[in-house]
Amino acid sequence: MQLGVQVLVNDPRELEKIHEREADMTKERIEKLLKAGANVVLTTKGIDDMALKYFVEAGAIAVRHVRKEDMRHVAKATGATMVSTFADMEGEETYDSSLLGYADEVVEEHIADDDVIMIKGTKTTSAVSLILRGANDYMLDEMERALHDALSIVKRTLESNTVVAGGGAVESALSVYLEYLATTLGSREQLAIAEFAESLLIIPKVLAVNAAKDATELVAKLQAYHHTAQTKADKKHYSSMGLDLSNGTIRNNLEAGVIEPAMSKVKIIQFATEAAITILRIDDMIKLVKDESQNGEE
Repeated sequence: MQLGVQVLVNDPRELEKIHEREADMTKERIEKLLKAGANVVLTTKGIDDMALKYFVEAGAIAVRHVRKEDMRHVAKATGATMVSTFADMEGEETYDSSLLGYADEVVEEHIADDDVIMIKGTKTTSAVSLILRGANDYMLDEMERALHDALSIVKRTLESNTVVAGGGAVESALSVYLEYLATTLGSREQLAIAEFAESLLIIPKVLAVNAAKDATELVAKLQAYHHTAQTKADKKHYSSMGLDLSNGTIRNNLEAGVIEPAMSKVKIIQFATEAAITILRIDDMIKLVKDESQNGEE
């Protein structure tokens, strides 16, 4: 049977009655949905043509083979509840209208080569779908990665609730501070801290090189600004100075809106340091030499 029920009958007419009852059960379930006020139904399973007819007659949209992940997103956005069975505590089958969600419009639109079901004006406005268009798959993949990075940065900013100036400002300020700190130490730690300070300047250097600017001159100017900010009390506002890669100059990146989440900046420096320490700890190399006697000769 269609619902997976196995029956053993001798009279073919009895089997026909079971078929009819099975079809009526499906019709009753659809009627329960429609009477509750549903005019758009989404399911992860298939919908038989016979069952689809009842939705068409009622002027309702029925979408089949929807991914579970998409179903969860739609349910969250519309305020609906995903239902796997109509069974209630009394052993009957019921469907309550409180399980339904809401959207202003559900329409099928043709985008590029695909027909897409668009759900607009949902109850919860925090859910949004972004459609990317590009010349080929490679460009779309790159756009998706860039968009994902941008959204992750916004998420991190909201989580940390604090931001710092971008464009190499933090790395330059740290480098200047650590160089001064290294000179106050009289042990071999001075060398390690000085090298750490030097390594931080890689970030502004790479930024300048990628923008086809004079990295040496820009980084030198940047260090001069941050040294002034840390040594002169009336010049503390210079601590937000970073690279302006469009014009090849130094500017106040906080005022220019070039900012980064503080949480991400701390994590980046921590992970880079841990990676460097891990590599430095590997001081033994085991090399396996291939046995020449096993080249097919006994």
